[in-house]
Amino acid sequence: MNEMHEKISAALDIIEHCSSLTVLTGAGISAESGVPTFRGKEGLWRNFRSEDLATPEAFWNNPKLVWEWYDWRRNAARDAKPNPGHFALAELEDQKKKFTLITQNIDGLHQLAGSRNIIEMHGNIWQIRCTKCGDVQQSHKVPLDEIPPRCGLCNEIGRPNVVWFGEIIPMEVIDRSLKAVEECEVMLIVGTSGIVEPAASMGLVAKQTGKTVIEINLEYTPNSPLFDLTILGKSGEILPLLFTSRKVYS
Repeated sequence: MNEMHEKISAALDIIEHCSSLTVLTGAGISAESGVPTFRGKEGLWRNFRSEDLATPEAFWNNPKLVWEWYDWRRNAARDAKPNPGHFALAELEDQKKKFTLITQNIDGLHQLAGSRNIIEMHGNIWQIRCTKCGDVQQSHKVPLDEIPPRCGLCNEIGRPNVVWFGEIIPMEVIDRSLKAVEECEVMLIVGTSGIVEPAASMGLVAKQTGKTVIEINLEYTPNSPLFDLTILGKSGEILPLLFTSRKVYS
């Protein structure tokens, strides 16, 4: 048995015998469904970097430009479908007495796969939040009828209901995420670089509170040496191997 098979076998045993599991997912799992990660060359749009558009300053300077970019992003995400990794996590939720999925992704693919107890750290690209009254509306319409879109309640312009560079993740979201990490037996980290805070520190919080941490990623991350297991590979190929439908906790 090679090293990969040994790690998968060990991870399967750990996950099978835990009743509470918290999962953190990042851009890697969505990339396997064809959702652009907007890093490096693919982050360019009309010669703008995502870091230059996904800010409050950019929005207020030119809301039409920012919304044209998000309309393009929504179009890119529209045809993306959950991959076997998403479906495996949804099935794991059905097996565990306690399960929380924390995601850095904004594409809604976990919901489409059937996951229910989800914490979206960075918001959701399919939601529009009014800049005046704060009303949040779901909209899967692509392209949008009007750019920028208007609030149905007060007619003020809306913004994507996502966390931009320079903005703070709501404390309620942070508190729920840390509570899920602190109360689980096992933490599974999938497809995240381990660089972007506060998600990058959640695996460390898990280790400091005595949890077993398993990482699945295409390459090693800065925190990999601190985790119990790191399995290199595509999450869509590895995650389905880490559960059995026969094991159900009640």
